[in-house]
Amino acid sequence: MKAPHPRRPSLRAQLTALYAGLALAVAIPTLLVTGYLFGRGQTRLRAGDARPAPDTLTQRFDAALAVIGAIVVVLTVLIAWWLAGRLLRPLRAMTMTAREISATNLNRRLALRGPDDELTRLGHTLNDLFGRLDASFAAQRHFVTNASHELRTPLAGQRTLLQVALADPDASEASLRAACEQALNLGHQQERLIDALLALAEGQRGIESRETIDLAEIADRVLSSRRTEAARRTITLRTSLEPAPLSGDPDLIASMIGNLADNALRHNLPGGHVTIATGLANGHARLSVGNTGPAIRPQDLPRLFQPFQRSGTERTHTADGHGLGLAIVRAVAEAHSARLTAHPRPGGGLDVTVLFA
Repeated sequence: MKAPHPRRPSLRAQLTALYAGLALAVAIPTLLVTGYLFGRGQTRLRAGDARPAPDTLTQRFDAALAVIGAIVVVLTVLIAWWLAGRLLRPLRAMTMTAREISATNLNRRLALRGPDDELTRLGHTLNDLFGRLDASFAAQRHFVTNASHELRTPLAGQRTLLQVALADPDASEASLRAACEQALNLGHQQERLIDALLALAEGQRGIESRETIDLAEIADRVLSSRRTEAARRTITLRTSLEPAPLSGDPDLIASMIGNLADNALRHNLPGGHVTIATGLANGHARLSVGNTGPAIRPQDLPRLFQPFQRSGTERTHTADGHGLGLAIVRAVAEAHSARLTAHPRPGGGLDVTVLFA
């Protein structure tokens, strides 16, 4: 059986020992040197006097020096204990607040006041950690809520479809085959919805690792798989891809560009166009996507970036999409600390710009 480790003294006790040791390392030798010099002075006085002098003064001085030394030791330890406590007071306050935050809610933050020292920087680091934890837990809650709500509709439709087909005693082979095909289509919609929910959760969780990437290269790779869909919808795809290096997650960036392109193609008009451009703006990578399409009211813009929302409807769930595209775009932009702006076009359609920090 492994022997238990001895209990380590508290940080305040360690600092007290350090401060008191340093102070006494200076004070005690000073008192000893003072006593030594006083003794030598007394010896010289007695040597110059023919009559023997009593040692009463020397004894009194030695006793006084011992008392002073004891007082210095006690005062030094007390002052060192007080200084250590005063130095650690902000750390104790941060520890208590951090415990309360982790035990109750992650929305609170440490109140940071005072100079920009190591403790303040530690507080900022803890606040950033609480922010990431809060975003991670919120992403999980949103994922569970959205998944349970949106998966209920296709699952209920699939169950009803199969129950009706099985309850029909005169069902033919063709009708049963048609029911199975519809059930497969509903299953495909569920797979697409789950993929979209996972992409949304990944974006809301944040970035675990960064690397230097070129926004233009990722956009070109993503758009190459959308040209066939654009041709099928008779939509012209215009690109202006200038180099735009940035530090980020390439998979999340590709997801953001893909969802912007899909949204621009899906909510468009036959014969319309989609314009996608990358480049630098004041040294920062910039992505812009614009498309023709139905008119959008300015007051509807904030709602469009919420999960399962579309212009003109509160919640949507169709075979053509799940209303998660722009929500994923917003989540990825926030994970990269990028500024996302959107403006409706006067003639219909939407212009979206993402400016990376």
